[in-house]
Amino acid sequence: MTSYTSDKQLTIEGFETPFYNNLLPTNRWVKLSQIVPWDKFASVYLSVMKIDKGRPSISPRIVLGALIIKHMENLDDRGVIAAIQENIYMQYFVGLSGFTTDPVFAPSLFVEIRKRIGNKEFDLLNVELIKSLSQQKDERHNKKNKKEDGEEPKNKGKMQADATVADQYITYPTDSGTLNECRKHLEKIIDRLYDLDGKQGVKPRTYRRNMNRAYLSYSKKRNKSKLIHRKMNRKLLECVKRNLKHIDNYLDQFELKNESFVLTRKEQHMMFVIREVYNQQKVMYDNNTHSHAHRIVNIYQPHVRVIPRGKAKAKTEFGSKLGVSLDAGFARIDTFSWDAYHEGKDLEKQVESYKKLHGHYPELVQVDKIYATRGNRKWLKKRGIRITAKAVGRPRKDLINQSNYHKRKLKKEATERNHIEGKFGQGKNGYNLNKIRAKLRETSESWVACIFFVMNLINYQKKSAAFSFLSQIGILIKNIVDVVCENLIGEQCRDTQPAIYLNYASTS
Repeated sequence: MTSYTSDKQLTIEGFETPFYNNLLPTNRWVKLSQIVPWDKFASVYLSVMKIDKGRPSISPRIVLGALIIKHMENLDDRGVIAAIQENIYMQYFVGLSGFTTDPVFAPSLFVEIRKRIGNKEFDLLNVELIKSLSQQKDERHNKKNKKEDGEEPKNKGKMQADATVADQYITYPTDSGTLNECRKHLEKIIDRLYDLDGKQGVKPRTYRRNMNRAYLSYSKKRNKSKLIHRKMNRKLLECVKRNLKHIDNYLDQFELKNESFVLTRKEQHMMFVIREVYNQQKVMYDNNTHSHAHRIVNIYQPHVRVIPRGKAKAKTEFGSKLGVSLDAGFARIDTFSWDAYHEGKDLEKQVESYKKLHGHYPELVQVDKIYATRGNRKWLKKRGIRITAKAVGRPRKDLINQSNYHKRKLKKEATERNHIEGKFGQGKNGYNLNKIRAKLRETSESWVACIFFVMNLINYQKKSAAFSFLSQIGILIKNIVDVVCENLIGEQCRDTQPAIYLNYASTS
C-alpha cells in the first residue's frame, strides 16, 4: 500500500509546522549549548576587538556557534549560514532569542573572524574544558593534588605526544606546474597593463599559444624522462623571465608618466612571489637539484612548505606541521609550524604545559622513538617522569627477569600511545583536517585550531555524560547500603562498616 500527494494539492500555506511546541531538551544542539564555554570565548573575542571604533560587532556566541556548526557538519561558509537560517535548533545554539529567516551574518565575514581568532585563542578554550573536567573529577574523587606540608606534588597522569601535518587543499606541486602558473599569471598582468596604456604600439610577445600546446603535450605523457622534465622547465623559465622583463618595461613607462601605482596590492604581492619562485627554480635548474631552502610550492599560498614525512601513503606532505599533546583525550596544539622541524624538540614544552595546567608533571609520557633522544631522556629522568621507550645500551638483568605482569603493563602503556594516532584519524576522516581550504596563513591556523576545539568539545560531552552516570550509580548504591544497614544490621553499621559506595566511586 502506497500513498502519494500531488504537488498541486500541497501548498506552503497549508503545511503544518511544529513551532507552537517547545524545543526538545534532548536535541544534540541543546545539549551541546550547555557545555560550550561561551563566557570565556566572549572575553577572548572582545579583547581583540576595538571598543571605540567601527560598527557594532556580532555577538561572540553567534561567531563561535557558527564555527562549531561549520566543522561539525563539514559545511562551507555559505552552507553554514544557510543551515542556521533553516534550523531552529541551530539558531537556539548560536544564542538567538527566537526563530528568524534572516541570515545571522554575511558568509564573507568568516575570513575576518578567522583572522581575529587563531590557535592561541582556541587553546584557551581547550584549557577551559580540561580544567572544568578536572574539577568534576576532583570533586567526585575528593583528592588533593598537593601535599599538606607544601612540597611539590607527585607526578600523576599520562600524556601522549606526536606530530602530524594538516594538508592544505592544493594541487600536487611540481616544478613545471608551478612555473606554468607563474607564466599564466604574468600574462594576465601584461594584458591589463597593455589595456591600461591605451593599447599603444605592438603588444609584447608572450608566445602563450605555443606554450599552451607544449605544456599540454608534456602533461599528457605518462612516462616522462629527466630530459623531458628539464627541457620543459627550461622553456618555462625563459617565458617567465621574458614576461617579467615586459612588465618591468611597462612599469618604467608608467613611472615616467608619474603613474607609479598601476599594480594593485594583490598584483604587487604576486609579482614578489613569482620573482622568488623564478630565482629558486633557476638555482635548482642550474645545479640540477630538486630541493631548495624555503621552497615555494604554490604561488597562491606561498607560506606552504614541503614537509618530509616518510609515510607509506606519501613521502612528503604539503601544509602545516603540528606538535600535538593528548591529555585524557583532549588534544592541544603546542607547536604550529609551516616549516619542517624535528618534533622531538617539542617534548619539554609539552610537559611544561601539562604541569602549568594541572600543577604537577605527568607520571608517564607515551611517545614514539623519535622523541626518545638522550637529551629528552635525561630531562625526563631528572623530573621523575617515565617514558615508553627502551632503555639505551644493553638490557639490564632486572629487566630481563621481570614478571609477566610488569611485561603486560609495559606493553599496555606502549600501545596506549595509539590514542593520539586515533585523534589524528578522527580529525582527518571526520573533520577534513587533511583538506584545509583556507588560503591565508592566519585563516588556515584558525581553521585547524577550530577543528581540534570541536573534537575536544565532543570528547568533553562524552566524559561529562559518563561522570554524571557514574555519580548517579554511586548515589543509588549509597541509598541501597543505607537501607540495608538500617533494616538488617542497624544504625551502628554505618559507623563500623566501610562505605561500600565510596570504595565503588573511587575505583570506578
